[in-house]
Amino acid sequence: MPGSGEDSGDAGLLDEALADTVRRTGASAGGIFLLDESEQVLDLVVMCGVPAEVALPWRRTPLAAPVPVSEAAREDRLVWVGSQDDMARAYPRAAAGLPYRFALAAAPLPGRTRCRGALLLLWPASHPHEATRRERAHITSAARRIARVLDESASPPGVPDQPRSIPIGGSPTHGREPPHAAADYAERLPEGALALDLQGRITFLNAAAETMLGRGADRLLGTRPWQSLPWLDDPVVEDHYRTAVISRDPVAFTALRPPDNWLRFQLYPDASGISVRITRAPAAARDEPPPATTRGRTASASAGPAQTGRLYQLVHLAAALTETVAVRDVVELIGDQVLPAFGADSLVLSAADAGRLKITGHRGYDPQVIDRLDGLPLDTGLTPAGQVLSDGIPSFFSSPEAMARRYPRAPRISDKQAWAFLPLIVSGRPVGCCVLSYNRPRTFSADERAVLTSLAGLIAQALDRARLYDAKHDLAHGLQQTLLPRSLPAVPGLQVAARYLPSSHGMDIGGDFYDLIRLDETAAAAVIGDVQGHNVAAAALMGQVRTAIHAAAGAPPDQVLARTDHVLADLETDLLVSCLYAHLDLARRQATLASAGHPPPLLHQPGRPPGVPTLDPAPMLGTDLGVSYPLTTLPLTPGTTLAFYTDGLIEVPGTDVDRTTADLAAHLAENSGQKNLDAVIDAILHRAWPNARHTDDIAILLLRTTTLT
Repeated sequence: MPGSGEDSGDAGLLDEALADTVRRTGASAGGIFLLDESEQVLDLVVMCGVPAEVALPWRRTPLAAPVPVSEAAREDRLVWVGSQDDMARAYPRAAAGLPYRFALAAAPLPGRTRCRGALLLLWPASHPHEATRRERAHITSAARRIARVLDESASPPGVPDQPRSIPIGGSPTHGREPPHAAADYAERLPEGALALDLQGRITFLNAAAETMLGRGADRLLGTRPWQSLPWLDDPVVEDHYRTAVISRDPVAFTALRPPDNWLRFQLYPDASGISVRITRAPAAARDEPPPATTRGRTASASAGPAQTGRLYQLVHLAAALTETVAVRDVVELIGDQVLPAFGADSLVLSAADAGRLKITGHRGYDPQVIDRLDGLPLDTGLTPAGQVLSDGIPSFFSSPEAMARRYPRAPRISDKQAWAFLPLIVSGRPVGCCVLSYNRPRTFSADERAVLTSLAGLIAQALDRARLYDAKHDLAHGLQQTLLPRSLPAVPGLQVAARYLPSSHGMDIGGDFYDLIRLDETAAAAVIGDVQGHNVAAAALMGQVRTAIHAAAGAPPDQVLARTDHVLADLETDLLVSCLYAHLDLARRQATLASAGHPPPLLHQPGRPPGVPTLDPAPMLGTDLGVSYPLTTLPLTPGTTLAFYTDGLIEVPGTDVDRTTADLAAHLAENSGQKNLDAVIDAILHRAWPNARHTDDIAILLLRTTTLT
């Protein structure tokens, strides 16, 4: 069903565009992902050609994730993966969740003003490993057509609760006789004939197949064989089906129908489904022992993904959890991938801290509910969290009534209707509790319980590691903040604001610094720089460089840099320092700048186009004594805005630095009317890093000249 805000007409156009693209390119399957810019994730909205369960781990894919569709949208380029070996080398996490042979292409959807998402196409394993130039052009052209459909839609397309699964269509008829002729032909065959759709459901079987399988058509049609036949309830059987439908390779295997009937299944896939030939297995196969997992099994009527899908989900999630760094990453991964994979609606993640459960993240809960749950003692009896942490055994509640029988007050805390309480234990030590909740009553199958229990151990390891990282990260950057100026001096005729942001990943101390030095009533010096490296040595050198610049301030900018370079030589350090020094003469309304290998500032003057001034290049400090630092003079008319920054602001992966800098200068001009310079800094940071996941430290010093009184 369409999600909130989705127009069925627009959805139909998108579905038609995808099916047409798959047919035109000769692909076997495809999907369209839409970019949610606010959350920086790609949402899968429509797919065709593969089982719906295959797409569950990819329903919400972070834009920063190391997978082909994210890379295509992030870097605005076509990504081609010609084989499973290529996938394993370039995208090991994706390969772990899709261990099949196929070729893949991911292309960005280039809208008029922004990237709209990504197109994903799959080809059978028989496709050549390399795509031809013409084929790449067809894929790129198809992505542009889909982007035009999105641009021309009456309203922004909505994201459905679950991706739509559509038929590819367009199958040739070859002038066939009416369907009953084909059915008569199949009935005359001495062997079993069975047909599956792409979702694995039985759509046809002849009388011989009914006899061999030991069950009538009335009990098999519309079901999946591994769910309706107990002796086929084996992950290996479903994996054979997945191999056929994804790789489009013929697949054959044998299975034992108790007590002693060995059957051979041959699967022949195409774009419309799978034809299955069933024969008596040759004598050699009858000596094989039956799979252990088929003994003693009963038919599973479980709704939701079958066991093989769960196993691959677990592998995929395990790989993703190993890449999380901070607690925020763990919460986002659970919210984006674990919740949809298990059909959950809400999440509460708590960490054990000083005898209490401190909530570290949540999704889908009212803040008042979170306030009530935050800080509960580890032995709380209000919810099952205390008990599951005490005994280390997960608890599952299928309805409020089931919960109320053991915890009478718990159902009244929220309006949730089913819960999974997962204890997070590491080496016998309670780390916290993960609660998945549902808006409707739900029965948890044995497979679901087993996978969620295994997943809890992985989440516990990730959360414990992330909390340690966050503690070290906060300590390191707290130390660095003490090396930066606590406040900037007031200078008549000048508005100032500054910001320092540690990198979103990495716990070492950086060497970015800034300063504003008041020289006299009408002059000041603005400084920004970056010491090479991210460690204690870089931070210590940063403090020494700041001291040296303060001692030399007031001299011409080239001399300030030269004297600082001499100090570095005396310190005998191997680290290099980039630095930009500006002497601001507010009486004469001019700035004189000298740079030692540092990026030039962003500049906006009222009535003139924004831009980046050209500074004569000079080496970084610490490279060579006696080097000269050329001077550049800029006018400082009232209302002039200068933005000094370190390279962490502009070095965005997958973008051109010059283009990024020009775009930020234009954005600076657009926000020049704001009186609050801190708001201008916020706008610049959001423009450069909308998801706030900058990969390096960032320092910004913003100056605006006013009328000197």
